[in-house]
Amino acid sequence: DSQLKGKFAEFKLQHERGKSLDELLPEAFTCVREAAQRSIKQRHFDVQLMAAISLHQGKIAEQKTGEGKTLSATPAIFLNAISGKGVHLVTVNDYLAMRDCGWMGPIFYALGASVATIVHDQAFIYDPKHKNTSYDKRLQHLKPVSRKEAYLADVTYGTNNEFGFDYLRDNMAFKLTDQVQRGHQFAIVDEVDS
Repeated sequence: DSQLKGKFAEFKLQHERGKSLDELLPEAFTCVREAAQRSIKQRHFDVQLMAAISLHQGKIAEQKTGEGKTLSATPAIFLNAISGKGVHLVTVNDYLAMRDCGWMGPIFYALGASVATIVHDQAFIYDPKHKNTSYDKRLQHLKPVSRKEAYLADVTYGTNNEFGFDYLRDNMAFKLTDQVQRGHQFAIVDEVDS
């Protein structure tokens, strides 16, 4: 587990030294699959890894309800977070943004990456040491943080409304220090067809 925890930093260093994300893909995906098995007891099926490759390539991967879209996105999210520029997962409502952050958070945490969520008037970061009294166990380790802190996480889950309005607010800010977003590198859009 301790070796797995250091993988994110190791991959970032390899990427900084010139290895492309495509070159890192096989080992990064393997690590995500192992981290998922160890942390949330779910193992990516081969078809889910194929979907993740498509997402990494900027393509659309169609999966029906129950086929594991949330889990399928994690390898592509992790791989693109290696660049150090942040990754967004855009979903359809606040509950899904929080649920998916809390549910997939243990995978990213096991690999040494941070994950947060932005919802209406709130932001949270996954922290297994934090415990709240949520009725949904997937939300128990979401610790309140500022929006800026959430955007500084390696991975940020949120809705198109929140990401869009934060972008507009940042463009109206009088000082750079008042901006919360840090740029736009890679995003996966859930339910892209709607």
